[in-house]
Amino acid sequence: MTTQETILKNARLVLENEVVEGDIVIRNGQIADLGTGLKPASGEDMEGDYLLPGLIELHTDHLEQHYSPRPGVTWNLTAAIQAHDAQVTASGITTVFDCLRLGADEDGGFEKGEMRAMSSAIRTAQEHGRLRAEHRIHLRCEVSAPDVLDHFAEFADDEAVGLMSLMDHAPGQRQFQTMDQYELYYKVKRGLSDTEFKDFVARRQAQSERYADTHRRALVDLAHERGIALASHDDATEEHVEEARSFGVRVAEFPTSMVAARASHDAGMGVLMGAPNVVRGKSHSGNIAARDLAEAGVLDVLSSDYVPFSLIYAPFILTDQFEDIGLADAIRLVTANPARQVGLDDRGRIEPGLRADLVRVRGDQNNVPVVRTVWRDGRRVA
Repeated sequence: MTTQETILKNARLVLENEVVEGDIVIRNGQIADLGTGLKPASGEDMEGDYLLPGLIELHTDHLEQHYSPRPGVTWNLTAAIQAHDAQVTASGITTVFDCLRLGADEDGGFEKGEMRAMSSAIRTAQEHGRLRAEHRIHLRCEVSAPDVLDHFAEFADDEAVGLMSLMDHAPGQRQFQTMDQYELYYKVKRGLSDTEFKDFVARRQAQSERYADTHRRALVDLAHERGIALASHDDATEEHVEEARSFGVRVAEFPTSMVAARASHDAGMGVLMGAPNVVRGKSHSGNIAARDLAEAGVLDVLSSDYVPFSLIYAPFILTDQFEDIGLADAIRLVTANPARQVGLDDRGRIEPGLRADLVRVRGDQNNVPVVRTVWRDGRRVA
């Protein structure tokens, strides 16, 4: 077999616990060697730019925006996937868990078969070399939806599924514990009258009471049978966290309170928050700010959620805002930490023997980084 070797020299290497000046040797898609101060004569000059591990995205519903860009409009599946893939890769993301929503509720959702078709299209596009990042599947399961188990059944044999989150967006639950939040998000958004909104709330609460607990437990059992990593969603109380711990949850997505975030972190779950929350300085739904969790030392993972570029942007903001958070610390939130939470031990760090998933980044005085080059498996993809 012909050996393919690439040398990247004169870089600032963002290792797991420190930033050093040095060089990387890539051989046959893996990081073969690291050097500091060797100044090799050959190789591509990084001009002092940062080299980071490829970013790992655990929760993004950004693909939905390409598939359904307007109400009532659906786009060609392959075209939507390629557009999404191009944007995430240009943001430095080399491994992405695409969220597929299971369970239709009165906020919309997708019909049975749509997400199955999406997953199949992702797999086909990947097999045909259309995609730059590596795509995996994250199933977002609305446990209060009557049909969520029927939707999940379509993924019974899908090996791409690596993560499953358990959600309940009914009023009074998790993300929307107060009616003020729920009214702003749904009544205003949907243009409902007082009577329509009251009826809508009553139906959603009835569905949650009837289905949520049974569906949540059934999905937990299915995840354990399949070896799928579990994520809780919008935990607000210590009771929520204890339930998640008893279920074997690995990732605590978007806890809505400091109490829940601290309890999840202390229980060994990876506390995941949205990078847009960091960039904006607040939650779009009025819950806890991710920067507060970072300052308290209970933030473990960032997700781009609905803005892919936020995943590379947010760590530079945290580094600038908090003296105790260095760049290596901040970059762990989008590389090594998410990799460990879902059992991907072959990536997320710059170490010999790991995949050569790398991102060349140039910072500037405004802390808005410029992604200059992206490699996956040692091959340039952006």
